[in-house]
This record gives sequence, C-alpha cells and structure tokens, in this order.
Amino acid sequence: MNEQEKKEVTAEIKAELLEKDKADKQKAKWLNYLSITTILFSLCATLSTFNATSNSGKSMGSQIKASDQWAFYQAKGVKQYLYEIQIDNLKLQMLNNQSQAAQDSAKKYLDNYTKSVARYKVEKEKISNDAKALEALRDDAGKHGKPFGFAAVFLQVSILLSAIAALLKKKPIWYVSMLPGIIGLIYFANGFFLFF
Repeated sequence: MNEQEKKEVTAEIKAELLEKDKADKQKAKWLNYLSITTILFSLCATLSTFNATSNSGKSMGSQIKASDQWAFYQAKGVKQYLYEIQIDNLKLQMLNNQSQAAQDSAKKYLDNYTKSVARYKVEKEKISNDAKALEALRDDAGKHGKPFGFAAVFLQVSILLSAIAALLKKKPIWYVSMLPGIIGLIYFANGFFLFF
C-alpha cells in the first residue's frame, strides 16, 4: 500500500468515525430526553401511589369513625325512647292516681325524664353533625384517591415502555410511551385539583 492509499484509507476512517460520533451524539440527545421524562414519570408515579394510599387510609378511617358515631347516635336514640315511654307511663299513672303525694312524686320524675329527653335530642344532633362531617371527609378523600390510582397505573405503563425504548434504543417506542405518561400526568393533577 503506497502513501497515497494510506492517506485515502485514513481519511475514510476519520470520516466514518466523525459520522458515527455525530450519530452517537444524536442518539445520546434523545436518550437524555428519554431519561428526563422517565424520571419525571417515576416521581409522579411515586407521589400518586403515596397520595392514593393516603387518601384510601383517610377514607377508611373516616368511615370507621362515622360508623362509630352513628352507633352512638342509635344508643342515644334508644335511651331517649326509653325515657319517652317512662314519661307516657307516668302521665297514665297521674291520671289514675288521685293522691297528691303520688302526683307530686310523679311530677318530679316527669320533669327529670323530660329534661333527659331534651338532653338526648341535643346530644343526638351533635353526634349526627359529627358523623356527617366524617362522611364528608371520607367522600372527599375518595374523590382525590381515585385519580391518583389511575395516574399511578398510566405512569407505570409509560415507565415500562420507556425502559423498553431505552433497551432497544428505539425512538418510536419512546414516543408511544409518552401517551400513557401524559394521561398519567393529567390524572395526577386531577388528584389535587379535581378538574373532572
């Protein structure tokens, strides 16, 4: 091989290396974007899972507390009803009994029972309000939890497709992975703001 041929081969090799280097830089550029989007989707998926779990716990805890309040409400209602029966019995006894001492004694009990009935009505109203507030908290947590759950699913699918795109170095797969990722981000934002 003469000197001229060596220069031509060297020039060809340099041109091929420069072309390969340029192609590698282009590949590296889209792989950097793939990495950034995957990190973003992973972060949002993690936060979505955390928020979905947190809201599920709030919902369940509020439901349990509301059920306890309604049981307490029923117990107060039963006690109130027993006092109301006693009031009716005392009124009947007062009609049948003519002695003044018995009438005075029955009136004392009647006054105490009437106060107890009024107290139970007030207590039941407060318990009812507390139970309804807990149910509202449960419902609100449920409204926020569902979008976070959907977001986690879509974001996980996007992360999976991004990993496949990176392993195969196939840009079209990365583009496809963006669709569930964007849907996941929309659900993620909806978990906070309840757009729909």
